[in-house]
Amino acid sequence: MTIHWHGIKQYRNGWADGPAYITQCPIQTGNSYTYDFNVTGQRGTLWWHAHIFWLRATVYGAIVIMPKPGTPFPFPQPAREFEILLGEWWHKDVEEIETQGNQMGLPPNMSDAHTINGKPGPLFPCSEKHTFAMEVEQGKTYLLRIINAALDDELFFAIGGHNLTVVEVDAVYTKPFTTQTILIAPGQTTNVLVKANQVAGRYFMATRTFMDAPIPVDSKAATAIFQYKGIPNTVLPSLPSLPAANDTRFALSYNKKLRSLNTPQYPANVPLKVDRNLFYTIGLAKNSCPTCVNGTRLLASLNNVSFVMPQTALLQAHYFNIKGVYRTDFPDKPLTAFNYTGAPLTANLGTSVGTRISKVPFNSTVELVLQDTNLLTVESHPFHLHGYNFFVVGTGIGNFDPAKDPAKYNLVDPIERNTVGVPTGGWTAIRFRADNPGVWFMHCHLELHTGWGLKTAFLVEDGPGQDQSVVPPPKDLPAC
Repeated sequence: MTIHWHGIKQYRNGWADGPAYITQCPIQTGNSYTYDFNVTGQRGTLWWHAHIFWLRATVYGAIVIMPKPGTPFPFPQPAREFEILLGEWWHKDVEEIETQGNQMGLPPNMSDAHTINGKPGPLFPCSEKHTFAMEVEQGKTYLLRIINAALDDELFFAIGGHNLTVVEVDAVYTKPFTTQTILIAPGQTTNVLVKANQVAGRYFMATRTFMDAPIPVDSKAATAIFQYKGIPNTVLPSLPSLPAANDTRFALSYNKKLRSLNTPQYPANVPLKVDRNLFYTIGLAKNSCPTCVNGTRLLASLNNVSFVMPQTALLQAHYFNIKGVYRTDFPDKPLTAFNYTGAPLTANLGTSVGTRISKVPFNSTVELVLQDTNLLTVESHPFHLHGYNFFVVGTGIGNFDPAKDPAKYNLVDPIERNTVGVPTGGWTAIRFRADNPGVWFMHCHLELHTGWGLKTAFLVEDGPGQDQSVVPPPKDLPAC
């Protein structure tokens, strides 16, 4: 077991970040490890989860960092706050399901249910109707801290009859905007204000998968209840109208509305000068596997490199200068350019496997364009960078055009976050300043794809200052 504190920057202290074989080796059965870290200069909704294999399916929870005492929210003070954790549930042991999928070389079984705060709601054919309910009072405003803890599904979320005002994502304040539905990818958080201003009654909160590629998903809706005080449980709740499961237009227009607050108190410090330009293609592939059912197994890659987990944690190998654990020659761009989002490509393009990462000088600025491809199929991919927030300066459908697209970047108030969705058959450009030394994981937050190798890491070198280098490891760091 390891635990990742998703979105906590862990400045100089990757030892507390938690991804197995990246910053630490796993805590062995019966042993313990103390995660010791500071939370500095951050406030808002983040979360924690297991970060080894599929264990985060059920090992997760919210982190709520309050503003400093006396500092108000930059939006109306809510009467009360609720955490809403969206999850996925399998009837079987998830480790068995993952192992079975790997042995067959096929995607494992999809989840049996979605959940809201661990409960699927009354629409599922369970003998007991386990349902989360929250009680509200007429005229009051509530803050919902919503977290997508699902393993593999981007999710819509809405409340019957009520509007949601988005005020924060990934612990960064946004310019408020009102919507009937939010879209939230695995790993992301979204804070919304809800005003209890409708006819007093019972209303369903509902969540269901968004998938605009030809891939089978668990499309069952989980529900919870938004209940006005004094209304009896016999009143039937009304359902929200969620977008169609493949509503690409909604997804693109929703994400376009997300903008940083960018005020003197909460500035958007976007890097305007770029020291290093990176272009990573996202691909799926099949490699031969004599022991698998079809004789092949699925792989996923960045720039045609499918990442192999080391046996020694990368941060330990870096800090103690252990040779032979990783290479720092991850390609800055694909070795072969092609029509990334054209007709479906079944050719493998010779996917290589290895533990290859990128070395980045301290305090340099990085622009990374993530380009989806039609290798096997296009698909939306939420990417998470550990140790950092980044600015989402641009996004588009089709192939990224380095001659034309940067002119359309938003360098004034782009959304700042730690997990971003790359649209199906499209691209996303992010920028960050590499001012946090250590080894930081970057991966697709669809657990299925992470397991197939859709991941890499950045080795950010130490800076010259005394507080610009990785701190020494704790004495109880798990041995490899």
